[in-house]
Amino acid sequence: APIHECKRSPAAGLPALLDQLAHASTRPRYAFMVLGLIAKLAGPDGSAGPVVKCNGASMLLRDWLCDALTPMGCRDPKRHALALRIREELERDGRLPEDHAAAKALVEDEIRERVRSSGKTNLSRAVTELVKAGLVSRHYQGTFVDHRNRGAQRHAVYTLAGRARCLLSRNQLVPPLMNRQGELLLA
Repeated sequence: APIHECKRSPAAGLPALLDQLAHASTRPRYAFMVLGLIAKLAGPDGSAGPVVKCNGASMLLRDWLCDALTPMGCRDPKRHALALRIREELERDGRLPEDHAAAKALVEDEIRERVRSSGKTNLSRAVTELVKAGLVSRHYQGTFVDHRNRGAQRHAVYTLAGRARCLLSRNQLVPPLMNRQGELLLA
């Protein structure tokens, strides 16, 4: 079989990003998944959030990221134990419906909320490592004003930086003409 030579410099592209992640993150595979999801949502400037449109509904970026990463833990034995624990809690408190379908739906809703809550912790750790590695910048945007500090109804905006920008598609890198400011367009 022929051997193909790599024509890129070793400091560019995805291999360099993976190498940087391997050295900067305690969970590089998880961090790479987070970067990939941010890149999927990112606009021309590489930023995503604070709100994401999903199936016609709006939701916060961090909630969307947690929900998108949730299937990775479906086969985890801890998740099955959590389902049993939730069912027992609901039965003990008398909140478990008699109808099997309704009971199953209630348990699934409770699992989703608890998994999303713990997922936000995992996501925050991963993003903090990515920020320290220079692969993501983070700021908070609120109803009335942008702000660097969280709280007061301000929500996370993540922007790909450095080598992580190689995850943006060519279509994402070319901003629409209407969004360009301060440029003279010559015909």
